[in-house]
Amino acid sequence: MTTVLAASTAQRLGTATVVILVLGVVLYGLSHLFRAEAAPPGSEVELAPNRKPYLDDESLEGPKLNRTQLSALLTLVVVAVGLPAYWLREPSRQEGATRGFDKRAAGRGFILFQPNDSPVHAGNVGKFGCGGCHGATGQGGQTNYSLPDPIDPSKPPRQVKWIAPPLNDVLLRYSEAEVTSVIVYGRVKTPMPPWGVKGGGPMNDQQVSDLVAYIKSIQRDPAEVKKENLEKYGTDGARIFDQFCSRCHTQGWSYGETGEVGGGAFGPSLLDGATVRQFPLVEGDDSHAEFVSKGGEYAKAYGVRGVGGDEAGGMPGFGEMLTPEQIKAVVEYERGL
Repeated sequence: MTTVLAASTAQRLGTATVVILVLGVVLYGLSHLFRAEAAPPGSEVELAPNRKPYLDDESLEGPKLNRTQLSALLTLVVVAVGLPAYWLREPSRQEGATRGFDKRAAGRGFILFQPNDSPVHAGNVGKFGCGGCHGATGQGGQTNYSLPDPIDPSKPPRQVKWIAPPLNDVLLRYSEAEVTSVIVYGRVKTPMPPWGVKGGGPMNDQQVSDLVAYIKSIQRDPAEVKKENLEKYGTDGARIFDQFCSRCHTQGWSYGETGEVGGGAFGPSLLDGATVRQFPLVEGDDSHAEFVSKGGEYAKAYGVRGVGGDEAGGMPGFGEMLTPEQIKAVVEYERGL
């Protein structure tokens, strides 16, 4: 919130400067309007500045000329030194301006992210309650969701507790463009609605950009995440798959009603040798591991006749969250499903 409030400091200083200047002009005018006459009418003939005697030739070509030349020399020195100094400082000034721009955007995004019951607010920046599902600091959380019947949509939906993913490591899995697309268009058949105006939501492009800037500012260090995941899950392919892959590849995982592991949900089924057919085992070929590590890219081919077809956050990449040994372990597990 401090960052957002600080964003209007320049505006307040500018307003104060204008007010002071206007008051100064008014006071100056009033002081001359109401002051007593200092001299009788007609005396301006002798008192006017252009009627006063000026310096003689000796003074003009001596001390006055020397002072003028010295002033010109000092001005030349200032210009000669100042321009290179400004040029040398310009890259860091631009970097500082960029950082300041990003900090102000992240500050506005912080307010947008806050849960609806949060006491935090600033000016006309509203709250959209992202933290109500994803945790106040983006650490992940839960939310209620009305789950429609998959067989008979006419039946009343039932309420489930849906696990919302953490966002403090989302940019380790997805690109900024993918995260932006998910915010704008949402996730079909999940509690994630479209938030962007283009997707039918309430957020304009600037608000979406500010929100992404805040999410970017809270990302965890990849080395720390890898270390934590290695200590927690080791190289157990089944545990790694359950934690990082089942959300998309196992029906019901997100609301605690896990179906057949790897049977497909948001992502395709990996059962009955699907991964082996997609990535045939050839000596020295690590395309399967590379796909898990880097993720899928829109319209980019992978494996056998595989083409990335979802630019709104399709297959994420886990290379910045899992060690090569863990990726190898989960690949071996997938190939055995």
